[in-house]
Amino acid sequence: MNLLRTLAKTSSMTMLSRILGFVRDMIIARLFGASGATDAFFVAFKLPNMLRRIFAEGAFAQAFVPILAEYKQTQSPEATRAFVQHVAGMLTFALTVVTALGIIAAPWIIYLTAMGWSGQADADKFSLAVDLLRIIFPYILLISLSSLAGSILNTYHQFTVPAFTPVLLNLSFIVFSLWLVPYFDPPVMALAWAVFVGGILQLAFQLPYLFKLGFLKLPKLNFRDAAVNRVMKQMAPAILGVSVAQVSLVINTNFASFLQSGSVSWMYFADRLMELPNGVLGVALGTILLPSLSKHAVSKDVESFSALLDWGLRLCLLLVLPAAVGMAVLAFPLVATLFMYDRFTLHDAVMTQGALVAYTVGLAGMILVKILAPGFYAHQNIRTPVKIAIVTLVVTQIFNLMFVWHLQHVGLALAIGLGGMVNAALLYILLRRHDLYRPRPGWLRFWLKLATALIVMGGSLWLMQIQTLWPLNWQGPGSLRALQLGVLIGSGVLLYFGTLFALGFRTRDFRRHEH
Repeated sequence: MNLLRTLAKTSSMTMLSRILGFVRDMIIARLFGASGATDAFFVAFKLPNMLRRIFAEGAFAQAFVPILAEYKQTQSPEATRAFVQHVAGMLTFALTVVTALGIIAAPWIIYLTAMGWSGQADADKFSLAVDLLRIIFPYILLISLSSLAGSILNTYHQFTVPAFTPVLLNLSFIVFSLWLVPYFDPPVMALAWAVFVGGILQLAFQLPYLFKLGFLKLPKLNFRDAAVNRVMKQMAPAILGVSVAQVSLVINTNFASFLQSGSVSWMYFADRLMELPNGVLGVALGTILLPSLSKHAVSKDVESFSALLDWGLRLCLLLVLPAAVGMAVLAFPLVATLFMYDRFTLHDAVMTQGALVAYTVGLAGMILVKILAPGFYAHQNIRTPVKIAIVTLVVTQIFNLMFVWHLQHVGLALAIGLGGMVNAALLYILLRRHDLYRPRPGWLRFWLKLATALIVMGGSLWLMQIQTLWPLNWQGPGSLRALQLGVLIGSGVLLYFGTLFALGFRTRDFRRHEH
């Protein structure tokens, strides 16, 4: 398996999803603006999305994939399929209970998530968020089963299908927003039903591929299955670790609910822009690395394990750092081109720009976490990343208290970014201390060449942007904005990779094969 080619395919699918995600957010911004209704939807969507990351993409995948990789290497296909059936049964049972409790406890959940709305002045926004949450909550069950299917496909090196699956949620949003909004009262309710339908589509799409692998069998509930209990024991600390990161986001939303109306939405739109490099690079790299790292961990091949991690770190930095610099320099053009139409005003764009610049401070750290943490997960060591996550939570809240009073929502975004940097730094230090990662030669030359290319790209983009008379020229027709932004992004790509090429970088240097 050519990892670079696999990454390109997986990233292209993720890129398609992110592009459609921007289309969906452009439509939402144009139809609803940064209003009380969108604040209510984003708060309602945040908790199921948080639980998705905890149960599906986070704790479950970290506990399940290494053990499934072990079964694949050491057990018969029949035993592996039986293991998957029992895991599916336990996951379905647990999440059905969680979903039912979430629907019943919706008012208390919204109160805890957005305490700033508990007063009489925001009673309508609070009530709307409760109604939206009750429609959205079953998404956690649907997307978790979808992520189970995706984890199996990834373990069997079928990365493209799970990477494409999120496209279906964005398509559901687009269809509901463009054609079905008039049939809902209030109109924002259409977005909640889009989430529910999107969850069904994401699960259904992967079932034929599971069938081809022989894994499409009815779940079985067996509380005494030894392998399932191993997954559950691994999940317990993993849930705590992933929960810590998500609790940090909930606390930030709570802070934002006390700020001026629109703050939740400004942070949401900035976060959506951050999700492009995060998903295309971080999630894609982490997804393809974990099965291979797990295989090397099972076979105790320390040299191959360390070399693969080194490859992932270099490739990550090579692609993430220019994304962070580019997004910081071009923050306003990005926001203005994608969102500043109709009810999304210039003021909203400037507020979102501030949050985006603050987020980019920690973009590299947030994505490096997705490369470094699998170094522990592959060895079925989840406790170490959990301890680091708890420290990160405490540090992030200290940053919140330091910055929110003067920087408002921008301070909250900056705290998350800096927290990501702390998380990545601690993971790196402990990987070295546990002798799980040994850097290969050439890092100093790598850093010097990378820094040179970033300075050339960032400085040139700043000068080019000044020539566009920012922000006056970013209030024209959407086509003109897109053209200007396209020229700037294209110039940045050419300058960055052109400089690297002149300094001796070649694509062949990053090719890597895994069997």
